[in-house]
Amino acid sequence: MGLSRWTDGKREAPEPLEGNIVAVVVGGTVIWFTMFLVQLPFYGWFADHDRTWWLWTCLAGGVLGLYGIWFVRRREAAIRRARRTADDPGGTGDAPDPGAGGQPGTT
Repeated sequence: MGLSRWTDGKREAPEPLEGNIVAVVVGGTVIWFTMFLVQLPFYGWFADHDRTWWLWTCLAGGVLGLYGIWFVRRREAAIRRARRTADDPGGTGDAPDPGAGGQPGTT
């Protein structure tokens, strides 16, 4: 029994869940920055009790969240482009030619 019944390869993997990932990452980033700002007035207490890493962890979470927002927005745009390309295999739509440097009107 145990874990082997789930990992023996006899079951097909489920499809990944797709949701509003951008909203989730933005929400998490806002929470990290809010926690940093709420704790900032108590810096002296944190320093006295050797807990300043709490503030810097929240700040790092917020900064990494900014990178995450950039990343998931690019991912969503790439998924939309791939779907648009799959829906228009003849290339008759308004999708830019990948060989054109990505800029419309350039050769």
